[in-house]
Amino acid sequence: MLPRDLQPDQFAGYPPEARKLMVSHLELLRRLPLSFLPSLLRESIEYDYRFPAERSTLERELAGLNALSPAQLHDRFEPFAKVSLSQPLEQFDWINQPAQFVEQQSAYLWSTHQLDAFRKAAMDYGAVLQAATPPQPPPVPRLGIAVIGQGVPSFDGKLFRNLRANGTYFSHVKPEGGFDLLVAAVGNRATEHPVSYAHWYVDGGQLAVHSPSITAVSYNSLEPVRAALLKRMQAEIGMPGMGPEELRTRMARLVPADLGMDKNGDPVVDRFKVKLLTEGSGTQVYATTFAQWTTREVLRRAQAVTLLVRFAPRQRQRPLNELIAATKGTPELDPLGSLIDADMGAYYHWINQQRLPGSERSSFLAWFEGHTQAVAIGPSFPKGTESTSEIDLRGLVSLATS
Repeated sequence: MLPRDLQPDQFAGYPPEARKLMVSHLELLRRLPLSFLPSLLRESIEYDYRFPAERSTLERELAGLNALSPAQLHDRFEPFAKVSLSQPLEQFDWINQPAQFVEQQSAYLWSTHQLDAFRKAAMDYGAVLQAATPPQPPPVPRLGIAVIGQGVPSFDGKLFRNLRANGTYFSHVKPEGGFDLLVAAVGNRATEHPVSYAHWYVDGGQLAVHSPSITAVSYNSLEPVRAALLKRMQAEIGMPGMGPEELRTRMARLVPADLGMDKNGDPVVDRFKVKLLTEGSGTQVYATTFAQWTTREVLRRAQAVTLLVRFAPRQRQRPLNELIAATKGTPELDPLGSLIDADMGAYYHWINQQRLPGSERSSFLAWFEGHTQAVAIGPSFPKGTESTSEIDLRGLVSLATS
């Protein structure tokens, strides 16, 4: 079937809000090339479980396309229309399985030497889209906080090597009650600026007591979900003909109920948690990887204006097949190795934050938990400098947000 033949009842399998959105734009969808439309449907089918920032992006894209004249729409999608597809792809259920279609289409385009042309068309489309619908600035300047080194009594190496050149290094931070002060600061921002899914706390270990206004995710709280997923992975890996691509496809189809999650939870956050574990590599077994990947996804998808991330010790590295099989018992932790991971994770946190709108006004803090070392980046902090003045974490946050 081709897009021109679309009918409203063919979206009956979509969640309610996604179905409503697609039917309301049916005339537009009918005019889009098959090589492009499933990519749009892949984002749309999850509309009910998307964060507000993602919903807004999709809505602005559809509104912008609807505003084009027929001639403009033809010119915009002519490069996609030139892509030829096989009959099996045309007959595929791309309406209800758009993600699987996109995977198969990529393989087909590669085999027919059309991938480069398609990639150029996609990049050109993205550039035009971004120029036509620029991202909205955050309601308040972003604040990112990374806490690293939990459980490490001392460290003689140089921390925050990649961050120091971009801000001020503090060598005499008062560590007493530091993490509680940071959690309280995030809670205060959430109260003062009550925006859904805008204020986050991610923990690679056990969540600390925090304000209910904060959206919180932790590695330890997902232990039953991780165990259920690893059990599924272990069972399916041993099935005849099971390769990495098929396993990835099966994992992508999982929903919270498949992994025993409470039906009364937040459907948006619960679906997000499942995606963290099924799309991330190593998030199921390494606490530091979980924290780093979750940080990336919170910034990319929710576009958080406040994000506190606390890295906790991960288990000692072993071959992945052993880690997947070892779903029981107490793992051997590696605090020092985890500190090295988290130091780089803090740097990636800052980089990903800088990719979002309003980066010139954003601030970022990284602290060696329980110790006197921290680095602060933002309009209030001179680049490439060091401060030996005594200051506590409340003072640092105050400077960052002033």
